[in-house]
Amino acid sequence: MYHVMNRGDRREPIVGDDQDRHRFIETLGEACAKTDWQVHALCLMRNHFHLVVETPKPNLVAGMKWFLGTLTARFNRRHRLPGHLFAGRYKALVVDSESPGYFRTVCEYVHLNPVRARLLSMEAPIRDYAWSSFPQYLVPATRRWPWLRVDRLFGEMRLPQDTPAGRDEFERMMEVRRHEMRDGQDKDWAAIRRGWYFGDEALKRELLATVSKRVGPQHFGAERQEGGGAKAERVVREQLEKLGWSEGELRLRPKGDAGKVMIARRVRRETTMTLAWIANRLEMGAWTYVSNLLRAASKPSTEAPRRTR
Repeated sequence: MYHVMNRGDRREPIVGDDQDRHRFIETLGEACAKTDWQVHALCLMRNHFHLVVETPKPNLVAGMKWFLGTLTARFNRRHRLPGHLFAGRYKALVVDSESPGYFRTVCEYVHLNPVRARLLSMEAPIRDYAWSSFPQYLVPATRRWPWLRVDRLFGEMRLPQDTPAGRDEFERMMEVRRHEMRDGQDKDWAAIRRGWYFGDEALKRELLATVSKRVGPQHFGAERQEGGGAKAERVVREQLEKLGWSEGELRLRPKGDAGKVMIARRVRRETTMTLAWIANRLEMGAWTYVSNLLRAASKPSTEAPRRTR
């Protein structure tokens, strides 16, 4: 479990209008689909964002690389700007989700960020800030972002299940918490803003012991094996089976074969693997050629599809 935060380069805006904000939410959803992340809290501000995310697989680094890189490319393309959007590497605080209180405190910190920033008057309810996961907690699951998970926080707060009564009580408790703050601060929040870990000391010692056993500069042994590459390989094998292709036939097929393009689109959609990896794995030539094929495949066509010999 992590609290992830990043700011705009030189504290400049990372969103310019609501279209940018919608694109941020959309891109985060794509990242979750690729990585199997579970988001518990989100707050998007003008020049930074906060995210409480659980990573069932050890892929935070790969996922954030794709997420921030894609956001930057889309923002720059829309606004015709060059250069960096974010101020260097993101900050990721490890959150103790097993010991009582820490996970709830971090989620409160994120949801109350608009209050601390004085974007809401004391009379305005927290739900009025639209670019946060807080309003999503108050609506039925069918109207909620599909990648947002609310049950864990409800459970930590000892609320009823995801029902109208439970959601109403959640809002009431958060409004009480909001008015308990003094000058928008809380004694526990200083630890969230600094350091690398927020939780019980026993688990902290356990994590430090695990890190000390690293087997390479970028690897932590077996627990890292089920990463993006493993998922991408699984996708490739599934698609080859559907097409009835062997690895040998994959190599013999033309670089631009429609079946290869179909596999490449799924790998690109569901994983964080690079175009260079896809081009090499599927025997499709240069990554720029794959990029052009995927771009063409994403455009609606009025022509009948051509057969590939």
